[in-house]
Amino acid sequence: MHADVVIEAVATKAKTTEDLKRVKTSTLNETGKDSLKQPLEHGKPNTTDADSESIASYMSNYLHLPKMPHRPTKEELLDAANGFWDRLKVRLKWVSIRSMRPWNIDEWGAFVSWFLFGHLVWILLGTTTFFSLIILSINTVFAQETLAQWVGDYITQSAGVSVVFESAIVPKWRDGVISFRNVFVSRRPGQGSVSSVSKGSSDAAAEAAAGRQASLEKASEDEDDGNYTQFDVTFSTVNVTLSFLNWWNGKGLLKDVEIKGVRGVIDRTSVTWPIEEIDPLSYRHKHEPGDFEIEKFKMEDLLLTVHQPGGFRPFSVSIFSCELPQLRKQWLFYDFLSANHMSGSFDGSLFTIHPRQVHGIIPSGNGDPGSLLGFGDPKAWKKFSRLRIDGLKIDHLNRGVEGPFGWIYEGNVDIVADVMFPADSDESITKVMADFYDQLEEVVISNRHRFLRNVSEQGPALLTSGHLSDSAGNIHDDIATEETQAGEDERRYLIMDLRIHLNDVKAAVPLFTKDMSYVNQTLVRPIVAYINAKKTYIPISCRIVKRASDFDGSWSVFDCGLMNDMSAETYDAFARDVENQQSRVRRFKKVGFWTLSLAVHALFMGMAGNVV
Repeated sequence: MHADVVIEAVATKAKTTEDLKRVKTSTLNETGKDSLKQPLEHGKPNTTDADSESIASYMSNYLHLPKMPHRPTKEELLDAANGFWDRLKVRLKWVSIRSMRPWNIDEWGAFVSWFLFGHLVWILLGTTTFFSLIILSINTVFAQETLAQWVGDYITQSAGVSVVFESAIVPKWRDGVISFRNVFVSRRPGQGSVSSVSKGSSDAAAEAAAGRQASLEKASEDEDDGNYTQFDVTFSTVNVTLSFLNWWNGKGLLKDVEIKGVRGVIDRTSVTWPIEEIDPLSYRHKHEPGDFEIEKFKMEDLLLTVHQPGGFRPFSVSIFSCELPQLRKQWLFYDFLSANHMSGSFDGSLFTIHPRQVHGIIPSGNGDPGSLLGFGDPKAWKKFSRLRIDGLKIDHLNRGVEGPFGWIYEGNVDIVADVMFPADSDESITKVMADFYDQLEEVVISNRHRFLRNVSEQGPALLTSGHLSDSAGNIHDDIATEETQAGEDERRYLIMDLRIHLNDVKAAVPLFTKDMSYVNQTLVRPIVAYINAKKTYIPISCRIVKRASDFDGSWSVFDCGLMNDMSAETYDAFARDVENQQSRVRRFKKVGFWTLSLAVHALFMGMAGNVV
């Protein structure tokens, strides 16, 4: 019925148009004939009267025409359309311009602007969804090897590693992530400076990597000496969330990362060090634009086998589960140390990282643990964490380390560390905590002076403590420079309270101790004797204060100087215990001598009375 109405309206409109044309033509023809038949009067043309009559007759005929039909509605146009594409065209036209006329140039410009702006907002707000659509379209149109190479090249950024994707890269719409399945990552000599990314089986890739390693052992290459950590690792599942804003700010494209099922081998047997002494601080990473800063990191089910240089026995490292509030490439070790929770094992020794709990006190919701313990202003601390590792074999601590840990050659260690992490930099907090920071600065400077003691007499050997990175020849200049920089840089400190329990340990007197500036040569043998005398159980307590900037670029416990600081503090704790023991022995001797003298005096007095 609606179609008949529309057809009738269109026919009426056409009829009306034809009548207008016919009336206009007839009127003009009659006017022309009359103008030709009538002669000119008084020698003037009669064009004005003819035009007036023609216009009047035209308007009269137009006004007496039938009334024009109403404007077609959307429903009428849809009913008159035939087929899906005609209806789609009607809907698009009706949404855009409410008419069926062609689009003009202004409307085309508006469409293009809306399209570009809409995609820009989409990229900013839904980066993961945007790239998921791109990945899905490429997966269905192009080869997956090309996609794997594009994604892998960005992830590795020409780091000299080989990446193999066994299965497709699948976007998970429900979780809002992009998932990688069975990813094999390898770094071996001979792979060149450009990453190699392909699609295939992880088992075949592992066999190929092992074959390349065997062939390289026979034929050495001058370009790649292999003096770095090598690995072959397989990731079962990697879920990532992307952020365009992070990439725009130079923090990398990754926002959230979740890793499950990690297996592989970490091979460090080819790592060698130069003969001359090198400051561990020189191994710290230098920040580069684009270094990842992940806002949320999760990892589950990690099991790796580590091969250390120097003929050290292979051991396993596993992480059952861990969750980090952030993971930055520049602060890798610091972020792992400040994990929300982490549990795993290191060479069979269980370790955990969790928030510290205090009996009878419920922490506040804003996470101010400093107010519970009364250590300075609560706003100066971000969080309190506890690191615990049980039964750690001593050979992991005495390799390449000077001090008491280097003297112990047998036994295991239980370590409990309560770590206080400083709050993020804030000028108001810094002003309030000025006095407290001055006290911590004095502790750091005193530690440095202790390391510098008697160094000038030992030659220009380079120190390897966590507080130093310069030679002994510039000691005084370095102290002045550091004190000046301490006032200019942000004053944030990390405090670690250590409780170390040595179990069934045995120690030996070191052959050379002259390179350790903090060691008093007269206490070496008493400390070793003290360790061997109380080898069943030796408790040690100490505190380490470090600047937060020492962890900038640090990836391990060595290159931040924490291991050397722990050795120095452990030596001080041993020295105090030995001195206390010696003082107790002296007191016992004095008390025993006084008791013996009193008894002898009483005996003599009794004998004198009997004689009298």
